[in-house]
Amino acid sequence: MDWTKSVVLVTGGTGSFGKKMVNLMIKEYHPAKIIVFSRDELKQHEMRVAGYDHPSLRYFIGDIRDKERLSRAFEGVDIVVHAAALKQVPACEYNPMEAIKTNILGSSNVVDAALDVGVQKVIALSTDKAVNPVNLYGATKLAAEKLLIQSNAYAGGKKTRISCVRYGNVVGSRGSVVPVFLKQRESGKVTITDERMTRFWISLEHGVRFVIACAERMHGGEVFVPKIPSMHVTDLAKAIAPQASIEVVGIRPGEKLHEVLISEDEARTTIDLGDRFAVLPPEPFWFVQEYKKHPTLDDGFRYASNTNDEWLTIDQIREIIAPIEAGYSNGEAG
Repeated sequence: MDWTKSVVLVTGGTGSFGKKMVNLMIKEYHPAKIIVFSRDELKQHEMRVAGYDHPSLRYFIGDIRDKERLSRAFEGVDIVVHAAALKQVPACEYNPMEAIKTNILGSSNVVDAALDVGVQKVIALSTDKAVNPVNLYGATKLAAEKLLIQSNAYAGGKKTRISCVRYGNVVGSRGSVVPVFLKQRESGKVTITDERMTRFWISLEHGVRFVIACAERMHGGEVFVPKIPSMHVTDLAKAIAPQASIEVVGIRPGEKLHEVLISEDEARTTIDLGDRFAVLPPEPFWFVQEYKKHPTLDDGFRYASNTNDEWLTIDQIREIIAPIEAGYSNGEAG
Protein backbone atom coordinates (compact mmCIF):
# COMPACT_ATOMS: atom_id res chain seq x y z
CA MET A 1 0.00 0.00 0.00
CA ASP A 2 1.47 3.33 -1.10
CA TRP A 3 0.41 6.08 1.28
CA THR A 4 2.14 8.73 -0.86
CA LYS A 5 -0.45 8.17 -3.58
CA SER A 6 -3.41 8.00 -1.17
CA VAL A 7 -5.92 10.61 -0.06
CA VAL A 8 -6.79 10.03 3.61
CA LEU A 9 -9.76 11.49 5.50
CA VAL A 10 -10.16 11.32 9.29
CA THR A 11 -13.62 11.85 10.78
CA GLY A 12 -13.36 13.42 14.23
CA GLY A 13 -10.01 14.70 13.06
CA THR A 14 -9.63 17.36 15.78
CA GLY A 15 -9.81 14.83 18.63
CA SER A 16 -6.86 13.26 20.45
CA PHE A 17 -6.65 10.36 18.01
CA GLY A 18 -7.24 12.52 14.94
CA LYS A 19 -4.48 14.98 15.76
CA LYS A 20 -1.97 12.20 16.43
CA MET A 21 -3.02 10.47 13.20
CA VAL A 22 -2.52 13.65 11.19
CA ASN A 23 0.85 14.28 12.84
CA LEU A 24 2.17 10.79 12.05
CA MET A 25 0.79 10.82 8.53
CA ILE A 26 2.49 14.10 7.67
CA LYS A 27 5.81 13.25 9.33
CA GLU A 28 6.23 9.62 8.28
CA TYR A 29 3.77 8.52 5.59
CA HIS A 30 3.44 11.64 3.40
CA PRO A 31 -0.01 11.04 1.89
CA ALA A 32 -0.97 12.94 -1.25
CA LYS A 33 -3.62 14.66 0.85
CA ILE A 34 -5.00 14.29 4.37
CA ILE A 35 -8.37 15.76 5.30
CA VAL A 36 -9.57 16.64 8.80
CA PHE A 37 -13.36 16.24 8.88
CA SER A 38 -15.06 17.61 12.00
CA ARG A 39 -17.94 19.85 13.03
CA ASP A 40 -16.19 22.42 15.25
CA GLU A 41 -14.61 25.36 13.42
CA LEU A 42 -12.89 26.57 16.62
CA LYS A 43 -11.10 23.26 17.17
CA GLN A 44 -10.00 23.27 13.52
CA HIS A 45 -8.66 26.80 13.92
CA GLU A 46 -6.87 25.89 17.15
CA MET A 47 -5.39 22.82 15.48
CA ARG A 48 -4.11 24.91 12.57
CA VAL A 49 -2.50 27.61 14.73
CA ALA A 50 -0.95 24.89 16.93
CA GLY A 51 1.19 23.87 13.97
CA TYR A 52 -1.01 21.46 12.05
CA ASP A 53 -0.56 23.39 8.83
CA HIS A 54 0.94 21.57 5.87
CA PRO A 55 0.50 21.79 2.08
CA SER A 56 -1.12 18.33 2.02
CA LEU A 57 -3.52 19.09 4.89
CA ARG A 58 -7.14 20.18 4.39
CA TYR A 59 -9.80 21.16 6.92
CA PHE A 60 -13.39 20.23 6.11
CA ILE A 61 -16.26 21.32 8.36
CA GLY A 62 -19.11 18.84 8.55
CA ASP A 63 -21.04 16.42 10.75
CA ILE A 64 -21.22 12.68 10.21
CA ARG A 65 -24.97 13.01 10.80
CA ASP A 66 -25.11 14.81 7.42
CA LYS A 67 -24.77 12.21 4.66
CA GLU A 68 -24.73 14.75 1.83
CA ARG A 69 -21.82 16.59 3.42
CA LEU A 70 -19.96 13.31 3.90
CA SER A 71 -20.49 12.42 0.24
CA ARG A 72 -19.02 15.76 -0.77
CA ALA A 73 -16.04 15.32 1.60
CA PHE A 74 -15.38 11.75 0.41
CA GLU A 75 -14.97 12.70 -3.26
CA GLY A 76 -11.53 11.52 -4.37
CA VAL A 77 -10.75 9.94 -0.97
CA ASP A 78 -9.04 6.53 -0.89
CA ILE A 79 -9.02 5.76 2.85
CA VAL A 80 -11.42 6.91 5.57
CA VAL A 81 -10.41 6.56 9.22
CA HIS A 82 -13.69 6.86 11.13
CA ALA A 83 -12.90 8.20 14.60
CA ALA A 84 -15.85 10.55 15.19
CA ALA A 85 -18.10 9.55 18.09
CA LEU A 86 -19.84 10.65 21.25
CA LYS A 87 -17.88 8.69 23.83
CA GLN A 88 -18.38 10.21 27.29
CA VAL A 89 -20.41 7.56 29.12
CA PRO A 90 -22.45 9.91 31.39
CA ALA A 91 -23.26 12.23 28.46
CA CYS A 92 -24.45 9.29 26.36
CA GLU A 93 -26.60 8.01 29.24
CA TYR A 94 -28.22 11.42 29.71
CA ASN A 95 -28.61 12.10 25.96
CA PRO A 96 -29.30 8.65 24.52
CA MET A 97 -30.80 9.72 21.21
CA GLU A 98 -27.85 12.02 20.51
CA ALA A 99 -25.46 9.09 21.04
CA ILE A 100 -27.56 6.95 18.70
CA LYS A 101 -27.66 9.66 16.02
CA THR A 102 -23.89 10.12 16.04
CA ASN A 103 -22.49 6.69 16.82
CA ILE A 104 -24.97 4.51 14.92
CA LEU A 105 -26.71 6.67 12.30
CA GLY A 106 -23.53 8.67 11.72
CA SER A 107 -21.61 5.45 11.08
CA SER A 108 -24.35 4.37 8.68
CA ASN A 109 -23.87 7.65 6.81
CA VAL A 110 -20.12 7.04 6.63
CA VAL A 111 -20.77 3.62 5.08
CA ASP A 112 -23.35 4.89 2.59
CA ALA A 113 -21.19 7.81 1.49
CA ALA A 114 -18.13 5.56 1.11
CA LEU A 115 -20.07 3.06 -0.99
CA ASP A 116 -21.71 5.73 -3.13
CA VAL A 117 -18.48 7.64 -3.83
CA GLY A 118 -16.17 4.63 -4.12
CA VAL A 119 -13.80 4.98 -1.16
CA GLN A 120 -11.42 2.00 -1.17
CA LYS A 121 -11.05 1.42 2.56
CA VAL A 122 -12.94 2.45 5.69
CA ILE A 123 -11.43 1.56 9.05
CA ALA A 124 -13.44 2.53 12.11
CA LEU A 125 -12.49 2.87 15.77
CA SER A 126 -14.41 0.81 18.31
CA THR A 127 -13.96 0.11 22.01
CA ASP A 128 -13.81 -2.67 24.60
CA LYS A 129 -17.14 -1.30 25.85
CA ALA A 130 -18.79 -2.77 22.74
CA VAL A 131 -18.18 -6.28 24.15
CA ASN A 132 -21.08 -7.31 26.42
CA PRO A 133 -22.09 -3.64 26.81
CA VAL A 134 -23.46 -2.38 30.11
CA ASN A 135 -23.96 1.26 29.09
CA LEU A 136 -25.47 3.06 26.12
CA TYR A 137 -22.12 4.14 24.73
CA GLY A 138 -21.02 0.51 24.54
CA ALA A 139 -24.36 -0.51 23.01
CA THR A 140 -24.08 2.14 20.29
CA LYS A 141 -20.52 1.07 19.47
CA LEU A 142 -21.60 -2.58 19.30
CA ALA A 143 -24.38 -1.62 16.89
CA ALA A 144 -21.92 0.46 14.87
CA GLU A 145 -19.47 -2.46 14.69
CA LYS A 146 -22.17 -4.81 13.42
CA LEU A 147 -23.38 -2.24 10.91
CA LEU A 148 -19.90 -1.50 9.58
CA ILE A 149 -18.83 -5.12 9.23
CA GLN A 150 -22.09 -6.26 7.64
CA SER A 151 -21.92 -3.38 5.16
CA ASN A 152 -19.19 -5.24 3.29
CA ALA A 153 -22.04 -7.33 1.90
CA TYR A 154 -23.53 -4.23 0.29
CA ALA A 155 -20.33 -3.45 -1.62
CA GLY A 156 -21.05 -6.17 -4.18
CA GLY A 157 -18.62 -5.68 -7.02
CA LYS A 158 -17.48 -2.30 -5.71
CA LYS A 159 -13.98 -1.79 -4.34
CA THR A 160 -15.05 -0.47 -0.91
CA ARG A 161 -13.96 -2.60 2.06
CA ILE A 162 -14.76 -1.89 5.71
CA SER A 163 -13.07 -3.07 8.94
CA CYS A 164 -12.89 -2.03 12.60
CA VAL A 165 -10.26 -1.82 15.30
CA ARG A 166 -11.17 -2.39 18.94
CA TYR A 167 -8.96 -1.50 21.90
CA GLY A 168 -9.15 -0.29 25.49
CA ASN A 169 -8.23 2.87 27.39
CA VAL A 170 -5.89 5.28 25.64
CA VAL A 171 -3.30 6.92 27.89
CA GLY A 172 -3.61 10.69 27.77
CA SER A 173 -6.67 10.88 25.54
CA ARG A 174 -9.62 13.12 26.36
CA GLY A 175 -11.49 11.59 29.27
CA SER A 176 -8.45 9.65 30.51
CA VAL A 177 -8.23 9.17 34.27
CA VAL A 178 -4.56 10.25 34.29
CA PRO A 179 -5.21 14.03 34.37
CA VAL A 180 -7.84 13.41 37.07
CA PHE A 181 -5.31 11.64 39.29
CA LEU A 182 -2.72 14.34 38.59
CA LYS A 183 -5.18 16.99 39.74
CA GLN A 184 -6.26 14.99 42.80
CA ARG A 185 -2.63 14.45 43.77
CA GLU A 186 -2.43 18.11 44.73
CA SER A 187 -4.99 17.51 47.50
CA GLY A 188 -3.19 14.45 48.84
CA LYS A 189 -6.07 12.08 48.07
CA VAL A 190 -7.08 10.17 44.91
CA THR A 191 -10.40 8.44 44.39
CA ILE A 192 -10.97 5.10 42.69
CA THR A 193 -14.26 3.29 42.28
CA ASP A 194 -13.13 -0.24 43.19
CA GLU A 195 -9.78 -1.65 44.36
CA ARG A 196 -10.23 -4.78 42.21
CA MET A 197 -10.56 -2.84 38.96
CA THR A 198 -8.24 -3.65 36.02
CA ARG A 199 -7.89 -2.05 32.61
CA PHE A 200 -6.17 -2.66 29.29
CA TRP A 201 -3.83 0.17 28.41
CA ILE A 202 -2.52 1.49 25.11
CA SER A 203 -0.67 4.70 24.30
CA LEU A 204 -2.12 7.17 21.81
CA GLU A 205 0.78 6.63 19.40
CA HIS A 206 0.47 2.84 19.66
CA GLY A 207 -3.26 3.14 18.93
CA VAL A 208 -2.68 5.28 15.84
CA ARG A 209 0.10 3.04 14.52
CA PHE A 210 -2.13 0.02 15.11
CA VAL A 211 -4.91 1.58 13.02
CA ILE A 212 -2.45 2.42 10.23
CA ALA A 213 -1.07 -1.16 10.25
CA CYS A 214 -4.58 -2.62 10.16
CA ALA A 215 -5.56 -0.32 7.29
CA GLU A 216 -2.61 -1.74 5.35
CA ARG A 217 -3.53 -5.35 6.12
CA MET A 218 -7.35 -5.35 6.08
CA HIS A 219 -9.40 -7.28 3.56
CA GLY A 220 -12.77 -6.10 4.87
CA GLY A 221 -14.90 -7.63 7.61
CA GLU A 222 -12.27 -7.95 10.35
CA VAL A 223 -12.41 -6.50 13.84
CA PHE A 224 -8.75 -6.15 14.79
CA VAL A 225 -7.75 -6.32 18.47
CA PRO A 226 -4.19 -5.51 19.61
CA LYS A 227 -2.32 -7.54 22.20
CA ILE A 228 -1.75 -4.97 24.94
CA PRO A 229 -0.86 -5.04 28.64
CA SER A 230 -3.20 -4.74 31.62
CA MET A 231 -2.79 -2.71 34.78
CA HIS A 232 -4.42 -2.48 38.18
CA VAL A 233 -6.09 0.90 38.70
CA THR A 234 -4.61 0.97 42.21
CA ASP A 235 -1.13 0.68 40.66
CA LEU A 236 -1.91 3.63 38.41
CA ALA A 237 -2.91 5.70 41.44
CA LYS A 238 0.28 4.68 43.27
CA ALA A 239 2.42 5.50 40.22
CA ILE A 240 0.95 9.00 39.89
CA ALA A 241 0.50 9.88 43.56
CA PRO A 242 2.65 7.59 45.72
CA GLN A 243 2.29 9.82 48.79
CA ALA A 244 -1.48 10.31 48.49
CA SER A 245 -4.16 8.30 50.24
CA ILE A 246 -6.62 6.28 48.16
CA GLU A 247 -10.35 6.61 48.76
CA VAL A 248 -12.72 3.98 47.33
CA VAL A 249 -15.93 5.73 46.26
CA GLY A 250 -17.88 2.81 44.76
CA ILE A 251 -18.41 1.65 41.20
CA ARG A 252 -20.41 3.98 38.97
CA PRO A 253 -23.46 3.06 36.85
CA GLY A 254 -22.37 1.59 33.53
CA GLU A 255 -18.83 0.85 34.73
CA LYS A 256 -17.19 -2.59 34.61
CA LEU A 257 -14.69 -4.10 37.03
CA HIS A 258 -12.70 -5.58 34.15
CA GLU A 259 -12.54 -4.99 30.42
CA VAL A 260 -13.17 -7.63 27.77
CA LEU A 261 -11.80 -7.19 24.26
CA ILE A 262 -12.84 -10.61 22.92
CA SER A 263 -15.72 -12.61 24.40
CA GLU A 264 -15.92 -16.41 24.57
CA ASP A 265 -18.50 -16.46 21.78
CA GLU A 266 -16.41 -14.25 19.49
CA ALA A 267 -13.33 -16.38 20.14
CA ARG A 268 -14.83 -19.14 17.97
CA THR A 269 -14.35 -16.98 14.86
CA THR A 270 -11.14 -15.26 15.95
CA ILE A 271 -7.63 -15.94 14.64
CA ASP A 272 -4.24 -15.15 16.17
CA LEU A 273 -2.11 -12.93 13.92
CA GLY A 274 0.87 -12.80 16.29
CA ASP A 275 0.83 -9.20 17.50
CA ARG A 276 -2.96 -8.92 17.25
CA PHE A 277 -6.20 -10.87 16.98
CA ALA A 278 -8.74 -10.61 14.19
CA VAL A 279 -12.39 -11.36 14.89
CA LEU A 280 -13.78 -12.60 11.58
CA PRO A 281 -17.42 -12.61 10.46
CA PRO A 282 -19.06 -16.00 10.94
CA GLU A 283 -20.28 -16.12 7.33
CA PRO A 284 -18.08 -18.63 5.46
CA PHE A 285 -18.04 -16.62 2.20
CA TRP A 286 -16.12 -13.89 4.05
CA PHE A 287 -13.20 -16.11 4.98
CA VAL A 288 -10.02 -14.77 3.41
CA GLN A 289 -7.68 -17.46 2.08
CA GLU A 290 -4.65 -15.86 3.77
CA TYR A 291 -6.25 -16.28 7.19
CA LYS A 292 -6.56 -20.07 6.90
CA LYS A 293 -2.87 -20.46 7.78
CA HIS A 294 -3.24 -18.63 11.11
CA PRO A 295 -4.13 -20.45 14.35
CA THR A 296 -7.59 -20.22 15.86
CA LEU A 297 -8.18 -19.71 19.58
CA ASP A 298 -8.83 -22.36 22.22
CA ASP A 299 -12.41 -23.17 23.09
CA GLY A 300 -13.62 -20.85 25.86
CA PHE A 301 -10.86 -18.28 25.26
CA ARG A 302 -11.66 -14.83 26.64
CA TYR A 303 -9.40 -11.82 26.26
CA ALA A 304 -10.02 -9.88 29.47
CA SER A 305 -7.98 -7.34 31.43
CA ASN A 306 -8.01 -9.41 34.63
CA THR A 307 -6.79 -12.64 32.99
CA ASN A 308 -4.22 -11.09 30.67
CA ASP A 309 -0.72 -12.59 30.41
CA GLU A 310 1.02 -9.19 30.31
CA TRP A 311 0.89 -6.70 33.18
CA LEU A 312 2.42 -3.28 33.72
CA THR A 313 4.44 -2.70 36.88
CA ILE A 314 4.24 0.58 38.81
CA ASP A 315 7.65 1.58 37.41
CA GLN A 316 6.52 0.87 33.84
CA ILE A 317 3.36 2.91 34.40
CA ARG A 318 5.48 5.82 35.69
CA GLU A 319 7.60 5.66 32.55
CA ILE A 320 4.54 5.71 30.29
CA ILE A 321 2.83 8.62 32.01
CA ALA A 322 5.98 10.75 32.37
CA PRO A 323 5.35 12.77 29.15
CA ILE A 324 1.73 13.38 30.15
CA GLU A 325 2.82 14.43 33.64
CA ALA A 326 5.36 16.84 32.14
CA GLY A 327 2.70 18.37 29.92
CA TYR A 328 0.35 18.73 32.88
CA SER A 329 3.04 20.46 34.92
CA ASN A 330 3.59 22.91 32.03
CA GLY A 331 -0.12 23.67 31.89
CA GLU A 332 -0.71 21.73 28.65
CA ALA A 333 -3.11 19.16 30.10
CA GLY A 334 -5.94 18.94 32.54
